[in-house]
Amino acid sequence: MTLIDNSAPIRVRIAPSPTGDPHVGTAYIGLLNYLYARQRGGQFVLRIEDTDRARFVATSEQMIFDALHWLGLTWDEGPDVGGPYGPYRQSERTEIYREHAQILLDNGTAYRCFCTAEELEAARKQQMAAKLPPRYPGTCRHLSVTDIGTNIAAGKPFVVRMAVPLEGSTTFHDELRGDITFDHSNVDDQVLMKSDGFPTYHLANVVDDHLMRITDVIRAEEWISSTPKHVLLYQAFGWAQPRFWHMPLLRNLDKSKISKRKNPVSLIYYRESGFLPEAIINFLGLMGGGMPTLNPVEVANGSKETEIFSLDEMVQRFEVHNIRLGGPVFDLTKLKWLNGEYLRALSPEAFFEAVRTQVFGDSYIRNIASIMQARIETLGQFGDLTGFFFADNVMPPQEVFLPKKRTLEETLAFAAEQLIVLEATDWTTEAMESSLKKLGEEKTWSVKENFMLLRAILTGSTMSPPLLESLVIFGKARSIDRLRRFLETQKKLANGRK
Repeated sequence: MTLIDNSAPIRVRIAPSPTGDPHVGTAYIGLLNYLYARQRGGQFVLRIEDTDRARFVATSEQMIFDALHWLGLTWDEGPDVGGPYGPYRQSERTEIYREHAQILLDNGTAYRCFCTAEELEAARKQQMAAKLPPRYPGTCRHLSVTDIGTNIAAGKPFVVRMAVPLEGSTTFHDELRGDITFDHSNVDDQVLMKSDGFPTYHLANVVDDHLMRITDVIRAEEWISSTPKHVLLYQAFGWAQPRFWHMPLLRNLDKSKISKRKNPVSLIYYRESGFLPEAIINFLGLMGGGMPTLNPVEVANGSKETEIFSLDEMVQRFEVHNIRLGGPVFDLTKLKWLNGEYLRALSPEAFFEAVRTQVFGDSYIRNIASIMQARIETLGQFGDLTGFFFADNVMPPQEVFLPKKRTLEETLAFAAEQLIVLEATDWTTEAMESSLKKLGEEKTWSVKENFMLLRAILTGSTMSPPLLESLVIFGKARSIDRLRRFLETQKKLANGRK
């Protein structure tokens, strides 16, 4: 096993995928990489991993840039900064990956697979029926040169798979966990190049990390099971492998993996809901135990324990080796407390400016005014009819949200379906109207019932400005969170009635 030279200049990276709103997990891992690089005089690189074209969201990349800048996590190299290894979008580097896939084909550590989706599905069902873990059965692994040539000449599509050794195991060192070993019987022949000519995460990730001279891969622990594949790729290319650090996943209060079903995970939500970037960064820095407690000398000198740290203070004091492997709890109550501490520390002028620019800015008020002008008789009515735009929590009573001919159970089930549909819908009036009407037709809910329920959940009333236009103004992140909180509250009320 060849390891990277310890004397090499430190280079770390984060590599988010533009598939939706930037995630708090991206900020968490980004912060850890940022602190590690800044403490060691290294480079912090941003790379956009956009090869999953099926899930690609055109607006997501800019949202990632904006969110990281908002948090103060500035990168040294990346798409809008430049550097010697650009471009930093994997979709613009496909020829590089094809060349490297060919290297693996030539040295026998990869092979072409011509199996169809139907054949793979049939094999998967057979394995499941036999109570075997689903994995590629190696059908094309030993095709002759003649068969491969015939298939290519016939224009038969293929993917490139990694030829994992049939016997033995792969061991790699995790800087927090020590040596980890995977038996090759548990490592699948991973697809490296898809039939559309785009690489999978695994090939592009390893090739880019090597070409960009990444010394330390600091990422979430969910990638541990993929690391033996990456190590095998480093070995297949004859490259030195970087140091691996797998960070514990952020957890909900019940210790489950953080998800949008139980916590807002979009950084856009936190920005639009009035959380200060300094509080978010401080909170994420406390995750996992990397910030030290006071030593005896500091206590003797009268220092007091604190959980308030600026980004610069974290650079000075954060200890990555102190990260605890137990999943850090993303406690929204604590985040709100911490945010309150930061808000109270602002000067009155700075507080006013934060309210005016971050949450209730001129453009927000202007958009609300544009849909209200034709609906009010006095300016004094503006607040009465638009209060839900400014409220953090709106919870309609049952008599407001429950349609006359529907039971509570089916109403809440339909609201849960609305949440799922809206999460997957572009946030335009046209897209939302189409998706909601389609859902209503499938579940035999009238347009009136459908939209009135959503109006009640969003605004707390059946009387409000136009629903779809209100949703656009209120924003996707906050609208989804309001729906989620409504369902959580109703679930708790139902449990209390049992």
